Amino acid sequence: MKRAYITTLLTCLSIIAVVFALSYSRGQGRAMKSVTVGFIYESDESAPYTYNFALAQTLLEEELRDSVNIITRNNVPDDSVEEILNDLVTQGCNVVFTNCHSKEFAALAPSFPEVQICQVSDMENIPADRSDNYHTFNGKIYQARYVSGVAAGLKLKELIDNGTITSDEAVVGYVGAFPTAAVISGYTSFLMGIRSVVPEAVMRVKYTQSWASYRDEKACAKDLIDEGCIVISQHSDTTGPAIACEEAYSGSPIIFVGCNRGLLDIAPATALLSIRINWAPYIIGAVKSVMNHRSLESGVPGDSFGNDIVAGFSDNALEIMDLNGNLAAKGTQKAINEAVKTVTSDPAAAFRGNYTGVDPDDPSDTIDLSDGFVENAKSSAPEFHYVLEDITVDAQPE
Repeated sequence: MKRAYITTLLTCLSIIAVVFALSYSRGQGRAMKSVTVGFIYESDESAPYTYNFALAQTLLEEELRDSVNIITRNNVPDDSVEEILNDLVTQGCNVVFTNCHSKEFAALAPSFPEVQICQVSDMENIPADRSDNYHTFNGKIYQARYVSGVAAGLKLKELIDNGTITSDEAVVGYVGAFPTAAVISGYTSFLMGIRSVVPEAVMRVKYTQSWASYRDEKACAKDLIDEGCIVISQHSDTTGPAIACEEAYSGSPIIFVGCNRGLLDIAPATALLSIRINWAPYIIGAVKSVMNHRSLESGVPGDSFGNDIVAGFSDNALEIMDLNGNLAAKGTQKAINEAVKTVTSDPAAAFRGNYTGVDPDDPSDTIDLSDGFVENAKSSAPEFHYVLEDITVDAQPE
């Protein structure tokens, strides 16, 4: 009799265990009713870089409405990352997105295994080994820079054809933050787009040694204009270069190509167009993955490398915006459409030509672009870091 009781008890415990396991499994599979999302920004919305990122935050709020609670922290310096991240985790964040460049996010991620931490990538913050909850992402911005270069090249060609400038005066200026692969890749693909229309175009680059310095960016752009640059573009975070172009304009040709936001409101005479990465597909897709207990990258379009993902025109991750009809050369929109097809169908198109590049940190490291170079083939962060031999690079201005 005693043995029968024990057998019955064990059977009941087994059934309870099975029922509990099934209930737990079903709970895990059921989508979360709400999710708390943190955004950590290196600047605020006065900087085009963060302004553009915040557009995706707004779209996330509009799409998920009452299902999402958003906490934002602006102007976060590197030495405050740990404090801010701890605060967001304490407030219940399930996923955190950041556009900061700090390596601290990768280092701190293992301390918060239940929180998905997602950071815009560069070559410095993609670790060889990472925790499962640390993710990096980016856009194939070289595609957009090449396409915007085609538009600028058409305008240069128009100016040459109508005698406004000579082919020797087809000089392009570029304001860069630092000599990183992201910046070098960007201005190289921009120049390649221009040279697909005006092969004789040359480029001058000035670095500010800061991601966001209105004063230095504006000063660099002014110097480039004074040195004879007709086209100005940038990989930096303020509107300084656009303002410099507009202030310098007095009827003589100055063409500005912007990034991260449209600039017709502040540079109507000189802004040709702008480009931007559309962060919304990644951010919205990632949040939905978290809500549905799926791997984060499974709900995001693009090319993935484990916890790292990159997307381009074909994934709705890039945009050419605010083409200035009063400034653009005839046929520019058609050329833009064709250039988009070119860079999406031929991954090496933006880095192919009879050119040799040199690594600025190692002169013995060179590259021949005769056969082309495929950007973002191994990671979401730009890797092309070779300066073409006919590009002139100047240091930060005094």
